[in-house]
Amino acid sequence: MSKPPLPEAAVEMLRKPNPAVITTLRPDGQPVSTATWYLWDDGRVLVNMDEGRKRLEHMRGDPRVALDVIDESNWYTHVAIIGHVEELREDAGLADIDRVSRHYTGNPYPRRDRGRVTAWIAVDGWHGWGAHKDSSQPG
Repeated sequence: MSKPPLPEAAVEMLRKPNPAVITTLRPDGQPVSTATWYLWDDGRVLVNMDEGRKRLEHMRGDPRVALDVIDESNWYTHVAIIGHVEELREDAGLADIDRVSRHYTGNPYPRRDRGRVTAWIAVDGWHGWGAHKDSSQPG
């Protein structure tokens, strides 16, 4: 696993609205993976979830997470981020989920009747495959 910063080519991919899966840890240590939207923002990852999501409960109990982002145009290319939740905060006015939704759909988030929480994920390490294969991996 390489340490940040990520190479510019990998960052370019992370700036796009690609499919992603986030993994959190249950209290018993069992990993749980869920498809998610994300935003790459100045070396950190923003994810946003409904206030009732189990993954939010998991993050509150154990901040360690992994995010695997798959290049939509080439599924053999991916970047996996290993990190930790650096900050959890209420998404007042749904500004963060609107940002993420516009990134993926071009429109504000449609559901306005539930609270949302934003998690900022700090990158502790990363690895890539395909076009972003990191040089610390064997050939």
